[in-house]
Amino acid sequence: MATDPSASAPSGADRGTVTHPVPRFPDGFLWGVSTSAHQIEGAAELRKPSVWDVFASEPGRIRDGSTAAVACDHFHRYREDVALLADLGVDAYRFSVSWPRVDSPGGLGFYDRLVDELCAAGVRPVPTLFHWDLPADLDWLDRDTAPRFAEYVSVVADRLGDRVGKWITLNEPAEHTLLGHAVGAHAPGRKLLFDALPVAHHQLLAHGLAVRALRACGATDVGISNSHGPTWPASDGPADREAADFYDLLLNRLFSDPVLTGRYPDGIAELMPGGSRRTDADLEVVAEPLDWYGVNYYAPTRVGAPRGATTESGGLTLPAELPFSVREIEGRPLTDYGWPVVPEGLTELLTGLRDRYGDRLPPIVITENGCSYEGLDDRDRIAYLDGHVRALHRAVEAGADVRGYFVWSLLDNFEWAEGYARRFGLVHVDFETHRRTPKASYGWFRDVIRAQR
Repeated sequence: MATDPSASAPSGADRGTVTHPVPRFPDGFLWGVSTSAHQIEGAAELRKPSVWDVFASEPGRIRDGSTAAVACDHFHRYREDVALLADLGVDAYRFSVSWPRVDSPGGLGFYDRLVDELCAAGVRPVPTLFHWDLPADLDWLDRDTAPRFAEYVSVVADRLGDRVGKWITLNEPAEHTLLGHAVGAHAPGRKLLFDALPVAHHQLLAHGLAVRALRACGATDVGISNSHGPTWPASDGPADREAADFYDLLLNRLFSDPVLTGRYPDGIAELMPGGSRRTDADLEVVAEPLDWYGVNYYAPTRVGAPRGATTESGGLTLPAELPFSVREIEGRPLTDYGWPVVPEGLTELLTGLRDRYGDRLPPIVITENGCSYEGLDDRDRIAYLDGHVRALHRAVEAGADVRGYFVWSLLDNFEWAEGYARRFGLVHVDFETHRRTPKASYGWFRDVIRAQR
Protein backbone atom coordinates (compact mmCIF):
# COMPACT_ATOMS: atom_id res chain seq x y z
CA MET A 1 0.00 0.00 0.00
CA ALA A 2 1.12 3.56 -0.66
CA THR A 3 2.38 5.82 2.07
CA ASP A 4 1.15 9.38 2.55
CA PRO A 5 3.65 11.83 1.02
CA SER A 6 1.74 14.74 2.51
CA ALA A 7 3.40 13.96 5.84
CA SER A 8 6.66 15.34 4.47
CA ALA A 9 5.54 17.47 1.49
CA PRO A 10 3.01 20.26 1.12
CA SER A 11 -0.01 19.98 -1.10
CA GLY A 12 0.89 20.46 -4.75
CA ALA A 13 -2.35 22.30 -5.47
CA ASP A 14 -0.83 25.76 -4.95
CA ARG A 15 1.94 25.07 -7.48
CA GLY A 16 -0.30 24.59 -10.52
CA THR A 17 -0.39 28.15 -11.84
CA VAL A 18 -1.01 28.49 -15.58
CA THR A 19 2.00 30.31 -17.06
CA HIS A 20 0.93 29.97 -20.71
CA PRO A 21 -2.86 30.30 -20.71
CA VAL A 22 -4.90 27.66 -22.48
CA PRO A 23 -6.76 29.09 -25.52
CA ARG A 24 -10.30 30.23 -24.93
CA PHE A 25 -13.07 27.66 -25.51
CA PRO A 26 -16.63 28.62 -26.54
CA ASP A 27 -19.02 29.92 -23.91
CA GLY A 28 -20.91 27.11 -22.22
CA PHE A 29 -18.07 24.60 -22.65
CA LEU A 30 -18.36 22.01 -19.88
CA TRP A 31 -15.31 21.38 -17.64
CA GLY A 32 -15.35 18.34 -15.38
CA VAL A 33 -13.68 15.28 -13.88
CA SER A 34 -14.64 11.61 -13.95
CA THR A 35 -14.61 8.59 -11.61
CA SER A 36 -16.34 5.20 -11.45
CA ALA A 37 -18.18 3.50 -8.62
CA HIS A 38 -16.17 0.28 -8.31
CA GLN A 39 -12.88 2.16 -8.40
CA ILE A 40 -13.60 4.61 -5.58
CA GLU A 41 -16.68 3.77 -3.50
CA GLY A 42 -15.64 0.87 -1.29
CA ALA A 43 -18.35 -0.24 1.19
CA ALA A 44 -18.52 -3.55 -0.66
CA GLU A 45 -20.32 -5.13 2.28
CA LEU A 46 -23.30 -2.83 1.63
CA ARG A 47 -23.93 -4.01 -1.93
CA LYS A 48 -24.28 -7.22 -3.88
CA PRO A 49 -21.10 -8.63 -5.44
CA SER A 50 -20.11 -7.70 -8.97
CA VAL A 51 -18.10 -9.63 -11.54
CA TRP A 52 -15.10 -7.57 -10.40
CA ASP A 53 -15.44 -8.79 -6.81
CA VAL A 54 -15.40 -12.36 -8.07
CA PHE A 55 -12.47 -11.67 -10.42
CA ALA A 56 -10.37 -9.97 -7.72
CA SER A 57 -10.94 -12.90 -5.34
CA GLU A 58 -9.17 -15.25 -7.76
CA PRO A 59 -5.39 -15.46 -7.11
CA GLY A 60 -3.19 -13.77 -9.69
CA ARG A 61 -5.92 -11.68 -11.29
CA ILE A 62 -4.95 -8.31 -9.74
CA ARG A 63 -1.35 -7.14 -10.05
CA ASP A 64 -0.86 -6.27 -6.37
CA GLY A 65 -3.35 -8.82 -5.00
CA SER A 66 -5.70 -6.07 -3.82
CA THR A 67 -9.46 -5.64 -4.08
CA ALA A 68 -11.82 -2.66 -4.25
CA ALA A 69 -13.60 -3.62 -1.03
CA VAL A 70 -12.58 -0.26 0.50
CA ALA A 71 -10.91 1.56 -2.43
CA CYS A 72 -11.04 5.33 -1.71
CA ASP A 73 -13.88 4.91 0.81
CA HIS A 74 -15.85 7.44 -1.24
CA PHE A 75 -19.10 5.91 0.06
CA HIS A 76 -18.34 7.36 3.49
CA ARG A 77 -16.27 10.36 2.36
CA TYR A 78 -18.36 11.66 -0.53
CA ARG A 79 -18.95 15.02 1.18
CA GLU A 80 -15.19 15.56 1.38
CA ASP A 81 -14.86 14.65 -2.29
CA VAL A 82 -17.68 17.00 -3.32
CA ALA A 83 -15.89 19.77 -1.43
CA LEU A 84 -12.80 19.02 -3.54
CA LEU A 85 -14.94 19.30 -6.67
CA ALA A 86 -16.33 22.64 -5.53
CA ASP A 87 -12.85 23.99 -4.79
CA LEU A 88 -11.63 22.74 -8.16
CA GLY A 89 -14.39 24.77 -9.77
CA VAL A 90 -15.63 22.14 -12.21
CA ASP A 91 -18.99 22.58 -13.92
CA ALA A 92 -19.80 18.87 -13.74
CA TYR A 93 -18.83 15.59 -12.12
CA ARG A 94 -19.06 12.35 -14.06
CA PHE A 95 -19.48 9.41 -11.68
CA SER A 96 -21.00 5.98 -12.18
CA VAL A 97 -23.93 4.30 -10.50
CA SER A 98 -23.22 0.78 -9.25
CA TRP A 99 -25.87 -1.62 -10.48
CA PRO A 100 -25.02 -4.10 -7.65
CA ARG A 101 -25.51 -1.28 -5.11
CA VAL A 102 -28.85 -0.21 -6.57
CA ASP A 103 -29.94 -3.86 -6.40
CA SER A 104 -29.19 -3.84 -2.65
CA PRO A 105 -31.45 -2.51 0.13
CA GLY A 106 -31.00 1.22 0.53
CA GLY A 107 -28.33 1.37 -2.17
CA LEU A 108 -30.05 3.97 -4.29
CA GLY A 109 -30.18 6.23 -1.26
CA PHE A 110 -26.43 6.76 -1.51
CA TYR A 111 -26.81 8.28 -4.96
CA ASP A 112 -29.70 10.39 -3.71
CA ARG A 113 -27.38 11.88 -1.09
CA LEU A 114 -24.49 12.28 -3.52
CA VAL A 115 -26.64 14.08 -6.10
CA ASP A 116 -28.10 16.35 -3.44
CA GLU A 117 -24.60 17.23 -2.23
CA LEU A 118 -23.43 17.96 -5.77
CA CYS A 119 -26.40 20.17 -6.52
CA ALA A 120 -25.90 22.09 -3.27
CA ALA A 121 -22.26 22.67 -4.28
CA GLY A 122 -23.25 23.92 -7.72
CA VAL A 123 -21.72 20.92 -9.50
CA ARG A 124 -23.75 19.26 -12.21
CA PRO A 125 -24.17 15.48 -11.69
CA VAL A 126 -23.46 13.35 -14.79
CA PRO A 127 -24.05 9.68 -13.95
CA THR A 128 -22.79 6.76 -16.02
CA LEU A 129 -25.20 3.87 -15.65
CA PHE A 130 -22.76 1.04 -16.40
CA HIS A 131 -19.01 1.20 -15.83
CA TRP A 132 -18.06 -2.49 -15.98
CA ASP A 133 -19.31 -3.62 -12.53
CA LEU A 134 -21.98 -6.05 -13.71
CA PRO A 135 -23.86 -7.85 -10.92
CA ALA A 136 -22.19 -11.22 -10.41
CA ASP A 137 -25.37 -13.15 -11.18
CA LEU A 138 -25.70 -11.61 -14.66
CA ASP A 139 -23.79 -12.27 -17.89
CA TRP A 140 -23.42 -10.16 -21.04
CA LEU A 141 -23.35 -13.38 -23.08
CA ASP A 142 -27.01 -13.69 -22.10
CA ARG A 143 -29.26 -11.53 -24.28
CA ASP A 144 -31.70 -11.10 -21.39
CA THR A 145 -29.12 -8.93 -19.58
CA ALA A 146 -29.98 -6.09 -21.98
CA PRO A 147 -33.63 -5.70 -20.92
CA ARG A 148 -32.58 -6.25 -17.31
CA PHE A 149 -30.26 -3.26 -17.70
CA ALA A 150 -33.11 -1.13 -19.05
CA GLU A 151 -35.22 -2.02 -16.02
CA TYR A 152 -32.42 -0.94 -13.69
CA VAL A 153 -31.95 2.30 -15.66
CA SER A 154 -35.65 3.10 -15.25
CA VAL A 155 -35.36 2.69 -11.48
CA VAL A 156 -32.37 5.03 -11.29
CA ALA A 157 -33.85 7.64 -13.63
CA ASP A 158 -37.16 7.65 -11.79
CA ARG A 159 -35.32 8.35 -8.51
CA LEU A 160 -32.69 10.85 -9.68
CA GLY A 161 -34.19 12.37 -12.81
CA ASP A 162 -35.59 15.44 -11.04
CA ARG A 163 -32.00 16.58 -10.35
CA VAL A 164 -29.99 14.87 -13.11
CA GLY A 165 -30.17 16.23 -16.63
CA LYS A 166 -27.18 14.68 -18.40
CA TRP A 167 -26.95 10.87 -18.57
CA ILE A 168 -24.43 8.31 -19.90
CA THR A 169 -25.62 4.79 -20.66
CA LEU A 170 -22.42 2.71 -20.98
CA ASN A 171 -18.72 3.28 -20.48
CA GLU A 172 -16.27 1.75 -22.96
CA PRO A 173 -18.08 -1.39 -24.14
CA ALA A 174 -15.07 -2.02 -26.40
CA GLU A 175 -12.69 -2.53 -23.46
CA HIS A 176 -15.25 -4.47 -21.46
CA THR A 177 -15.69 -6.82 -24.42
CA LEU A 178 -12.03 -7.16 -25.39
CA LEU A 179 -10.35 -7.17 -21.99
CA GLY A 180 -13.07 -8.93 -20.02
CA HIS A 181 -14.40 -11.49 -22.48
CA ALA A 182 -11.93 -11.89 -25.37
CA VAL A 183 -8.47 -11.97 -23.75
CA GLY A 184 -9.28 -12.45 -20.05
CA ALA A 185 -7.33 -9.53 -18.58
CA HIS A 186 -10.38 -7.99 -16.86
CA ALA A 187 -13.50 -9.35 -15.21
CA PRO A 188 -15.09 -11.76 -15.81
CA GLY A 189 -11.80 -13.17 -17.12
CA ARG A 190 -12.95 -15.07 -20.20
CA LYS A 191 -10.70 -15.82 -23.19
CA LEU A 192 -13.27 -16.21 -25.94
CA LEU A 193 -11.53 -14.19 -28.66
CA PHE A 194 -14.12 -13.66 -31.45
CA ASP A 195 -16.72 -15.72 -29.61
CA ALA A 196 -16.97 -12.65 -27.34
CA LEU A 197 -18.76 -10.65 -30.07
CA PRO A 198 -22.23 -11.41 -28.63
CA VAL A 199 -21.07 -9.44 -25.55
CA ALA A 200 -20.54 -6.40 -27.78
CA HIS A 201 -23.96 -6.80 -29.39
CA HIS A 202 -25.80 -7.26 -26.11
CA GLN A 203 -24.13 -4.20 -24.56
CA LEU A 204 -25.07 -2.11 -27.59
CA LEU A 205 -28.63 -3.41 -27.38
CA ALA A 206 -28.65 -2.54 -23.67
CA HIS A 207 -27.52 0.98 -24.58
CA GLY A 208 -30.40 1.47 -27.00
CA LEU A 209 -32.95 0.09 -24.54
CA ALA A 210 -31.50 2.36 -21.85
CA VAL A 211 -31.88 5.41 -24.11
CA ARG A 212 -35.56 4.51 -24.54
CA ALA A 213 -35.97 4.01 -20.79
CA LEU A 214 -34.36 7.39 -20.07
CA ARG A 215 -36.57 9.12 -22.65
CA ALA A 216 -39.62 7.54 -21.04
CA CYS A 217 -38.53 9.16 -17.76
CA GLY A 218 -38.23 12.56 -19.45
CA ALA A 219 -34.46 12.68 -20.10
CA THR A 220 -33.44 15.09 -22.84
CA ASP A 221 -29.62 14.99 -22.59
CA VAL A 222 -28.41 11.42 -23.19
CA GLY A 223 -25.10 10.05 -24.48
CA ILE A 224 -22.71 7.10 -24.40
CA SER A 225 -18.96 7.02 -23.58
CA ASN A 226 -17.02 5.08 -26.20
CA SER A 227 -13.24 4.78 -26.19
CA HIS A 228 -11.54 5.84 -29.40
CA GLY A 229 -8.06 6.41 -30.73
CA PRO A 230 -6.42 6.65 -34.15
CA THR A 231 -5.05 3.40 -35.51
CA TRP A 232 -1.67 3.81 -37.21
CA PRO A 233 -0.34 1.04 -39.49
CA ALA A 234 3.16 -0.13 -38.62
CA SER A 235 4.22 0.42 -42.24
CA ASP A 236 2.80 1.17 -45.68
CA GLY A 237 2.92 -2.52 -46.53
CA PRO A 238 -0.43 -4.12 -47.43
CA ALA A 239 -0.28 -6.69 -44.62
CA ASP A 240 0.24 -4.01 -41.95
CA ARG A 241 -2.46 -1.79 -43.45
CA GLU A 242 -4.93 -4.66 -43.57
CA ALA A 243 -4.21 -5.54 -39.94
CA ALA A 244 -4.57 -1.90 -38.85
CA ASP A 245 -7.87 -1.57 -40.73
CA PHE A 246 -9.24 -4.64 -38.96
CA TYR A 247 -8.08 -3.42 -35.56
CA ASP A 248 -9.81 -0.10 -36.22
CA LEU A 249 -13.03 -1.90 -37.12
CA LEU A 250 -12.85 -4.03 -33.98
CA LEU A 251 -11.93 -1.38 -31.40
CA ASN A 252 -13.47 1.76 -32.91
CA ARG A 253 -16.15 1.29 -35.55
CA LEU A 254 -17.76 -1.82 -34.03
CA PHE A 255 -19.06 0.45 -31.28
CA SER A 256 -19.59 3.75 -33.12
CA ASP A 257 -21.12 2.64 -36.42
CA PRO A 258 -24.14 0.85 -34.90
CA VAL A 259 -24.87 3.74 -32.53
CA LEU A 260 -24.48 6.46 -35.16
CA THR A 261 -25.52 4.70 -38.39
CA GLY A 262 -27.65 1.73 -37.31
CA ARG A 263 -25.43 -0.89 -38.94
CA TYR A 264 -22.27 -2.84 -38.25
CA PRO A 265 -19.31 -2.02 -40.49
CA ASP A 266 -18.41 -4.33 -43.36
CA GLY A 267 -15.75 -6.75 -42.20
CA ILE A 268 -17.31 -7.05 -38.75
CA ALA A 269 -20.98 -7.50 -39.61
CA GLU A 270 -20.21 -10.96 -41.00
CA LEU A 271 -18.77 -12.01 -37.63
CA MET A 272 -21.62 -10.73 -35.46
CA PRO A 273 -24.15 -13.15 -33.96
CA GLY A 274 -27.21 -13.97 -36.03
CA GLY A 275 -27.25 -11.70 -39.04
CA SER A 276 -31.00 -12.33 -38.92
CA ARG A 277 -33.95 -9.97 -39.02
CA ARG A 278 -33.82 -10.04 -35.23
CA THR A 279 -30.35 -8.50 -35.32
CA ASP A 280 -31.57 -5.87 -37.80
CA ALA A 281 -34.41 -5.01 -35.42
CA ASP A 282 -31.91 -4.77 -32.58
CA LEU A 283 -29.87 -2.25 -34.57
CA GLU A 284 -32.90 0.03 -34.83
CA VAL A 285 -32.87 0.09 -31.02
CA VAL A 286 -29.10 0.54 -30.82
CA ALA A 287 -29.31 3.61 -33.08
CA GLU A 288 -31.79 5.53 -30.92
CA PRO A 289 -30.90 9.21 -31.48
CA LEU A 290 -28.45 10.71 -28.97
CA ASP A 291 -28.07 14.27 -27.75
CA TRP A 292 -24.27 13.98 -27.59
CA TYR A 293 -21.50 11.46 -28.07
CA GLY A 294 -18.88 10.75 -25.41
CA VAL A 295 -15.26 10.06 -26.39
CA ASN A 296 -12.61 8.61 -24.07
CA TYR A 297 -9.12 9.21 -25.47
CA TYR A 298 -5.72 8.14 -24.18
CA ALA A 299 -3.42 7.34 -27.13
CA PRO A 300 -3.27 6.08 -30.70
CA THR A 301 -2.40 2.44 -31.40
CA ARG A 302 0.27 1.31 -33.86
CA VAL A 303 -0.78 -1.96 -35.45
CA GLY A 304 0.90 -4.41 -37.79
CA ALA A 305 0.39 -7.85 -39.27
CA PRO A 306 0.33 -10.80 -36.84
CA ARG A 307 3.78 -12.04 -35.84
CA GLY A 308 2.82 -15.54 -34.77
CA ALA A 309 3.53 -14.81 -31.10
CA THR A 310 1.92 -13.01 -28.19
CA THR A 311 2.38 -9.25 -28.15
CA GLU A 312 2.42 -6.69 -25.38
CA SER A 313 0.35 -3.48 -25.41
CA GLY A 314 0.51 -1.18 -22.37
CA GLY A 315 1.06 -4.15 -20.09
CA LEU A 316 -1.65 -6.22 -21.81
CA THR A 317 -0.72 -9.56 -23.38
CA LEU A 318 -2.50 -10.16 -26.68
CA PRO A 319 -2.67 -13.76 -27.95
CA ALA A 320 -1.03 -14.87 -31.17
CA GLU A 321 -4.36 -16.00 -32.65
CA LEU A 322 -5.47 -12.41 -33.28
CA PRO A 323 -5.10 -11.20 -36.90
CA PHE A 324 -2.96 -8.23 -35.85
CA SER A 325 -0.14 -7.31 -33.50
CA VAL A 326 0.27 -4.12 -31.49
CA ARG A 327 3.60 -2.36 -31.98
CA GLU A 328 5.45 0.31 -30.02
CA ILE A 329 4.98 3.97 -30.95
CA GLU A 330 8.59 5.09 -30.92
CA GLY A 331 10.02 8.48 -30.13
CA ARG A 332 7.28 9.50 -27.72
CA PRO A 333 7.44 10.09 -23.96
CA LEU A 334 5.66 7.43 -21.92
CA THR A 335 3.41 7.72 -18.90
CA ASP A 336 4.16 5.62 -15.82
CA TYR A 337 1.72 3.10 -17.30
CA GLY A 338 3.88 2.85 -20.41
CA TRP A 339 1.33 4.56 -22.65
CA PRO A 340 2.69 6.96 -25.31
CA VAL A 341 1.88 10.65 -24.94
CA VAL A 342 0.42 11.80 -28.28
CA PRO A 343 -1.78 14.90 -27.90
CA GLU A 344 -2.12 15.43 -31.64
CA GLY A 345 -3.84 12.04 -31.81
CA LEU A 346 -6.84 13.67 -30.14
CA THR A 347 -7.08 16.31 -32.88
CA GLU A 348 -6.77 13.59 -35.53
CA LEU A 349 -9.42 11.49 -33.84
CA LEU A 350 -12.00 14.27 -33.48
CA THR A 351 -11.63 15.63 -36.99
CA GLY A 352 -11.71 12.05 -38.29
CA LEU A 353 -14.99 11.31 -36.49
CA ARG A 354 -16.47 14.48 -37.95
CA ASP A 355 -15.36 13.53 -41.46
CA ARG A 356 -16.58 9.93 -41.16
CA TYR A 357 -20.02 10.52 -39.69
CA GLY A 358 -20.90 14.04 -40.79
CA ASP A 359 -24.38 15.11 -39.72
CA ARG A 360 -24.99 11.78 -38.00
CA LEU A 361 -22.44 12.68 -35.33
CA PRO A 362 -24.01 14.68 -32.48
CA PRO A 363 -21.95 17.14 -30.42
CA ILE A 364 -18.98 15.46 -28.72
CA VAL A 365 -17.94 15.53 -25.07
CA ILE A 366 -14.52 14.22 -24.04
CA THR A 367 -15.66 12.06 -21.13
CA GLU A 368 -12.18 10.76 -20.23
CA ASN A 369 -8.63 11.92 -20.81
CA GLY A 370 -5.80 11.44 -18.35
CA CYS A 371 -2.57 9.71 -17.41
CA SER A 372 -0.80 7.79 -14.66
CA TYR A 373 2.13 9.50 -12.91
CA GLU A 374 3.50 9.37 -9.40
CA GLY A 375 4.09 12.26 -7.01
CA LEU A 376 2.33 15.34 -5.69
CA ASP A 377 4.35 17.75 -7.81
CA ASP A 378 3.14 15.95 -10.94
CA ARG A 379 4.51 18.20 -13.66
CA ASP A 380 4.36 15.40 -16.22
CA ARG A 381 0.60 15.17 -15.69
CA ILE A 382 0.28 18.94 -16.13
CA ALA A 383 2.25 18.73 -19.39
CA TYR A 384 0.10 15.83 -20.57
CA LEU A 385 -3.20 17.57 -19.80
CA ASP A 386 -2.01 20.91 -21.15
CA GLY A 387 -0.98 19.31 -24.42
CA HIS A 388 -4.29 17.49 -24.80
CA VAL A 389 -6.43 20.53 -23.97
CA ARG A 390 -4.54 22.49 -26.63
CA ALA A 391 -4.99 19.62 -29.11
CA LEU A 392 -8.69 19.65 -28.28
CA HIS A 393 -8.83 23.37 -28.99
CA ARG A 394 -7.18 22.80 -32.38
CA ALA A 395 -9.90 20.28 -33.20
CA VAL A 396 -12.58 22.82 -32.25
CA GLU A 397 -10.90 25.42 -34.46
CA ALA A 398 -10.90 22.86 -37.29
CA GLY A 399 -14.66 22.48 -36.99
CA ALA A 400 -15.16 19.61 -34.53
CA ASP A 401 -18.25 20.28 -32.42
CA VAL A 402 -16.91 19.53 -28.94
CA ARG A 403 -18.91 20.73 -25.93
CA GLY A 404 -16.94 19.51 -22.89
CA TYR A 405 -13.82 17.94 -21.39
CA PHE A 406 -13.60 15.63 -18.36
CA VAL A 407 -10.25 14.67 -16.82
CA TRP A 408 -9.73 11.11 -15.67
CA SER A 409 -9.65 11.15 -12.72
CA LEU A 410 -10.51 13.17 -9.64
CA LEU A 411 -8.91 10.63 -7.29
CA ASP A 412 -6.20 8.02 -7.35
CA ASN A 413 -8.19 4.80 -7.28
CA PHE A 414 -8.40 1.04 -7.75
CA GLU A 415 -7.12 0.79 -11.32
CA TRP A 416 -8.83 -2.49 -12.27
CA ALA A 417 -6.33 -5.34 -12.90
CA GLU A 418 -3.45 -3.03 -11.90
CA GLY A 419 -4.87 -2.67 -8.38
CA TYR A 420 -3.41 0.38 -6.63
CA ALA A 421 -0.22 0.40 -8.72
CA ARG A 422 -1.32 3.25 -11.02
CA ARG A 423 -2.24 6.81 -10.06
CA PHE A 424 -4.47 8.76 -12.44
CA GLY A 425 -5.83 11.24 -9.90
CA LEU A 426 -5.63 15.00 -9.62
CA VAL A 427 -5.90 14.22 -5.90
CA HIS A 428 -3.52 11.84 -4.14
CA VAL A 429 -5.18 9.19 -1.96
CA ASP A 430 -3.33 7.39 0.80
CA PHE A 431 -4.91 3.95 0.59
CA GLU A 432 -4.17 3.20 4.26
CA THR A 433 -5.54 6.41 5.83
CA HIS A 434 -7.64 7.56 2.83
CA ARG A 435 -6.33 11.06 3.32
CA ARG A 436 -6.83 13.22 0.21
CA THR A 437 -4.04 15.58 -0.89
CA PRO A 438 -4.48 17.73 -4.03
CA LYS A 439 -1.57 17.49 -6.47
CA ALA A 440 -0.01 20.24 -8.56
CA SER A 441 -2.20 19.12 -11.48
CA TYR A 442 -5.29 19.84 -9.37
CA GLY A 443 -4.11 23.44 -8.97
CA TRP A 444 -3.29 23.66 -12.67
CA PHE A 445 -6.75 22.46 -13.73
CA ARG A 446 -8.41 24.82 -11.25
CA ASP A 447 -6.48 27.72 -12.79
CA VAL A 448 -7.42 26.62 -16.32
CA ILE A 449 -11.11 26.58 -15.43
CA ARG A 450 -10.93 29.97 -13.72
CA ALA A 451 -9.12 31.48 -16.71
CA GLN A 452 -11.83 30.22 -19.06
CA ARG A 453 -14.37 32.24 -17.11
